[in-house]
Amino acid sequence: MTVLDASMTLAWLFPRLDPAEAALADRALDELDREEFVVPAIWYGEVASGILRGERKGLVTQSQSARFLAELDLADIETEPDSPKRRQTVVLALARNYSLTAYDAMYLELALRRGAPLATFDRQLADAARKAGGRVFGDRP
Repeated sequence: MTVLDASMTLAWLFPRLDPAEAALADRALDELDREEFVVPAIWYGEVASGILRGERKGLVTQSQSARFLAELDLADIETEPDSPKRRQTVVLALARNYSLTAYDAMYLELALRRGAPLATFDRQLADAARKAGGRVFGDRP
């Protein structure tokens, strides 16, 4: 199981310029067929926001966005069933401790609680995961 954040997801629609990051995004996409991915509920809004930014910048069309969302719909991506309300205190503490947004801390909390690597391109979030004793997708064991 891997916790998937919006930055990794959006790299499947908007390819990363750095070759190593592009390869990591491709690896995560390939693992969708073999690995279970889990996301917090906030992921849907963050992905939609990223797609909308891309449309407004002319990077993708609405039909390309619709195809991408349809492909995501078919993927084995589980939404965390636990209510965010139950995790709010922990999320706030993580955000404070690691200077994260509450949104990013939701991904970190989920990864730590599930003992799963976090698939992200957010450097600050990845560093926080490592400091908190978590793992980051693509890091060597």
